[in-house]
Amino acid sequence: MKRRPVAMALNIFEQEHAARCLKGRVVVIDDDPTIVMALTALLELEGYACETHASAEAYLQVLNYNRPSFSGPHCVLSDLMMPGMNGLELQARLAALGDTPLLLMSGGSGVNEAVSGFRGGALDFLVKPIEADTLLAAVAHALHVSRERQRVQQRKSELAARKASLTERELSVARLVAQGRINAEIAQDMGIALRTVKFHRQRVMEKLHAQTVADLVRIADEAGL
Repeated sequence: MKRRPVAMALNIFEQEHAARCLKGRVVVIDDDPTIVMALTALLELEGYACETHASAEAYLQVLNYNRPSFSGPHCVLSDLMMPGMNGLELQARLAALGDTPLLLMSGGSGVNEAVSGFRGGALDFLVKPIEADTLLAAVAHALHVSRERQRVQQRKSELAARKASLTERELSVARLVAQGRINAEIAQDMGIALRTVKFHRQRVMEKLHAQTVADLVRIADEAGL
């Protein structure tokens, strides 16, 4: 989902929802409305934002709309056995769409389903009825994983943007500096003046936000220069 621009004016209800999303947004998917109500009440009492759906298909349809949402970590808490698409099928669809952490829950599944869920990347398999402490611990872990994944993705995006800002010549200089080559060697290898190397090197350091050569080496490795 697209993140909602922070600059937009928010009313008091939107502000509260934004604060909840910042702590964590939990998507609850279950065809039993009683269970959905109980889980939502517990999660909202803990301060999380909740989004509920009666089926996996309904949730995927919402994802297709790509509607804006507030920033923050998120996870999916889905029942395993549901009419139509089951939890394992949903898991496969979500894996193809991104890195949303998934928690599966069921009251009548066995070891095989749990193993399949874990192999598919589910963070936990919760057996109904679920103890409140168990649920909240699993959700907290899933949101922590989401927050870390978002941090890594943001870092990758930032580095990609910095790399894209380099000219071809600056990119060549950056690679050679990261390899430990000194300015005179770079000038000779590239067939350019020493002062030109120094100029490009300074521009590289500025564009990549590197303070030292060690910083540049680390950033070059992260960005895949």
